[in-house]
Amino acid sequence: MSDKNLHVAAAIIVRDGAVLAAQRSHGMKDGWELPGGKLEPGETSEDACRREIREELGLELGVLWPFTTVRHSYPEFGIEMDVFCAPVASDAEPQMLDHEALRWLGRDELLSVDWLPADLEVVRSLGLAWSDVFDSMHM
Repeated sequence: MSDKNLHVAAAIIVRDGAVLAAQRSHGMKDGWELPGGKLEPGETSEDACRREIREELGLELGVLWPFTTVRHSYPEFGIEMDVFCAPVASDAEPQMLDHEALRWLGRDELLSVDWLPADLEVVRSLGLAWSDVFDSMHM
């Protein structure tokens, strides 16, 4: 990793057999990502994930299942990203409070958007483990 390392938490938000992809309205705005953000001092990954999703999408997350941790180096910084699976109710509608676009993607659509590199690693793993993830979450 580079000299500047960020610890972030992200959510694989699941609703009706689809995963939420988000495109930021600033920063690395051309790529798609799993929503989330940086941990604040003293904050756990789970707490950061819940806070970021509330701030970015206006959604309250219930149960979080740890999925993976990814380490990735971008040219300007490195990240360690703790990723959680987060089912939401069928009627849960995310708000675009911090994003330019949102899309719900089924398994066959996962690679239809241009994911940021760290998120792409997670999405590829999710595609391979799709049935296991959805069965374990009773989705």
